[in-house]
Amino acid sequence: MIDNPFYSHEHHGDYELISIGRFELEEGGVIPDCRLAVTTWGELNAAKDNAILITTWYSGTHQIWRDAYVGPDHALNPEKYFIVAINQIGNGLSTSPHNADGANAEIAMSRFPKVRIGDDVRAQEQLLREHFGIEQLELVVGGSMGAQQTWEWLVRFPDRMRLGAPIAGTAQNTPHDWLYTETLNEQIWSDPGWNGGEYASNAEVVDGLTRQAHLWGVMGFSTEFWKQEVWRALEFESKEAFLAGFLEPYFTVMDPNALLTCAWKWQHGDVARHTGGDLAAALGRIQAKVFVMPIDEDMFFPPRDCAAEQALTPNSELRVVEDVLGHLGLFAVAPTYMPQIDRHLGELLAT
Repeated sequence: MIDNPFYSHEHHGDYELISIGRFELEEGGVIPDCRLAVTTWGELNAAKDNAILITTWYSGTHQIWRDAYVGPDHALNPEKYFIVAINQIGNGLSTSPHNADGANAEIAMSRFPKVRIGDDVRAQEQLLREHFGIEQLELVVGGSMGAQQTWEWLVRFPDRMRLGAPIAGTAQNTPHDWLYTETLNEQIWSDPGWNGGEYASNAEVVDGLTRQAHLWGVMGFSTEFWKQEVWRALEFESKEAFLAGFLEPYFTVMDPNALLTCAWKWQHGDVARHTGGDLAAALGRIQAKVFVMPIDEDMFFPPRDCAAEQALTPNSELRVVEDVLGHLGLFAVAPTYMPQIDRHLGELLAT
């Protein structure tokens, strides 16, 4: 087990580690004691029908949702809803390669098993049902990899939620996205400090994590972000200063194996696994009302990819979010971003 102070209450606020016990994975592995990091807002009503589930993205935790998306002045209003954010397996807070101890010691570090998006969703469903007694969700919402989990919820448990809102993410990962994610992985694998996944500290892999941060600068932000020098609005004097002062510190504190675990899930996200590879048949199973919400300048999950899936999804609408930042607009930096998200989610919740 590696003690990484980034994955602590100091950086991520209040959350609870909830065990769902021994958890068998779709790829054949086992997590002996699967612990999920959970935070909640609001109160569950007597009927237990006011619950909203938030799912997390690559490199992210519940904290960005707490900081930007949830509050009485937002559509995700804890005065009205019981909102549960469950951190995905392997994200550094929930059971992950670097924090596997006790019963999980046998799967620590390089021995951590392959985890799928479907495993996350099954674990979330089990926790909601067993720990909170929640059988029905008002809404499932998530961005990027959280959108992949939202799509999986919609297809795997079609009668368990009234509404779905995948933001900046697809139901079936594209070849381009798979290749890009592989380049992220290669930055870690090629750092000698990674040592086949048996490093003593994330600091030993700082070069690989730094290179990964630079790749996020290439694809995470749009070409317009760089041409318009939007980093100036974030009070940086140059693009180099922005990389060194924003992206590099964000990624270099993270655990490399946690990023690799989530990357594999990201690459293999595909709801068509439920229907023998037939994406139309998988999306045709969806019963919830769905707002598909791509970001217009997103180079990972461009609107055309999301629109193609939305066209196959019954009772759905395409709601394009405008943000020059591109995919990393998800961090709600632009002042115009959250008003759009709140409007779309508010209209969805009002249906």
